[in-house]
Amino acid sequence: MNRTTVSLIAGVAALAAVTGFASMSEPDTSGTDTAKAAAQLPVERTSLLCPAPSTSDLAETAYTSFTPVAEGTGDDGAAELTAAGEESADGKTDADKGDKKDDGKDGKEKAVLTPKEPGKPVTGEASGAESPALVGTAEGRFAPGWTVQQTTEIAAGSGRGLLGTNCTAPDTEFWFPGASTAKERTDYAHLTNPDDSAAVADIELYGKDGALKSTVGEGIQIPPHSSEAVLLSTLVDEPQTNLTVHVTVRSGRVAAAVQAIDDKLGGDWLGPSTDPAGSLVLPGIPKDATSVRLVAFAPGDADADLKVRLASPNGPITPAGNETLHIKAGMTAAIDLGDVTRGEAGSLMLTPTGRPTPVVAALKVTRGKGDKQETAFIPATGPVDTRATAADNRSKGSTLSLVAPGRAAKVKVTASAGSGGGTAASKTYTIKGGTTQNVELPVPSGLKGTYALTVEPQSGGPVYASRMLEEASGGVPMFTVQTLPDDRGTVEVPDAAQDLSVLQK
Repeated sequence: MNRTTVSLIAGVAALAAVTGFASMSEPDTSGTDTAKAAAQLPVERTSLLCPAPSTSDLAETAYTSFTPVAEGTGDDGAAELTAAGEESADGKTDADKGDKKDDGKDGKEKAVLTPKEPGKPVTGEASGAESPALVGTAEGRFAPGWTVQQTTEIAAGSGRGLLGTNCTAPDTEFWFPGASTAKERTDYAHLTNPDDSAAVADIELYGKDGALKSTVGEGIQIPPHSSEAVLLSTLVDEPQTNLTVHVTVRSGRVAAAVQAIDDKLGGDWLGPSTDPAGSLVLPGIPKDATSVRLVAFAPGDADADLKVRLASPNGPITPAGNETLHIKAGMTAAIDLGDVTRGEAGSLMLTPTGRPTPVVAALKVTRGKGDKQETAFIPATGPVDTRATAADNRSKGSTLSLVAPGRAAKVKVTASAGSGGGTAASKTYTIKGGTTQNVELPVPSGLKGTYALTVEPQSGGPVYASRMLEEASGGVPMFTVQTLPDDRGTVEVPDAAQDLSVLQK
């Protein structure tokens, strides 16, 4: 059995674990009635994993959990985040004990964060360099659309700045264009295993000339309920400025993220790009970006030729001198777009100039000047089909970007109650086709603490979204950007009925 087959089987198993189950048999088609359409039902179980936030003693990390209120979930359920591999009172880890239940006895790990009800955020904190990775599970009414944001502020030193990431569901394959092993960068690939058995993963690196030979990244063991951080520079002999990282899982499943730290330009989390596709959208470039670098990779056997356009508030713009990008098969390509937004909201749209060839892509974005610069990353992301959520929004410093690359779209944005109090509020916006809009947020009245933003397309064409958090400190424009793909809060369940006649055929 080859690796692709193993990954496919693991992926199907992971989907079943996350979205719940539906029992069915072959439907009765003997009558004249047509088959009923599949129902969209809320998922029953969701897993999320958060990487270890930082190795800095100055790191201050905030966790924010939020589940939107959803119909059809019932009244039961629970959610919690616990430390990966944390030792309990009897000195045993999760892996030692296997699957444990919360029986209230000594030895059960203390939850770092436990949501109380859907519709209201709950927060937690961690400090210093020893904060562990977290493993979380939500069931019942807490599962559909469960979102956890991890935001870390580092006041000084290497990687100083604001580092943010959405805690992610486990999977079997990840693409990270935009990583680096240049001398000024310290990039780690974080792999977290939520399950009761060990996972085995491979890390492959691709530079401007293709695959980089390395056996060190093969067969990496991730123990049960544990996390491993792999320094990318240990996998290659020569520094590489622009890299694409490919994580594949041989057995089990993991959540993966890349932490990119620059000696002078701060750092942030690089999330995975959406699956390889012929056209991509990278939403929410800050309007005051001083430098934007596009990094892309073509994983197949064919070269890719892409048209590069910026969706501005007034319509599509072609960046002068960077109208197209040619990517050789199996190689990483990069172009510097400079201050491409020129003081306006913008999103990058990549479309094929001819026959579509699947690619992955991400942006490295820089704000500030001189020794007051800070960086963040925007990977290509999928559209918001039904709903997407951004947690950990503050009374100041939150920007929501919405882009409609094709037809115009109407979008409803809801601000939840605050974690410490406040009343939810919502607004509806119309986004013109081919444009990006930084919308005025519907901040909750009487807000105390942080709040969540829920994005729900109402009509029109596809919508892509991202949220930027910013906080100035010592003249440094600290910021982080999280893309908002669909939260997959529902699962398609076909209408099915028992038909014993099939046993007689």
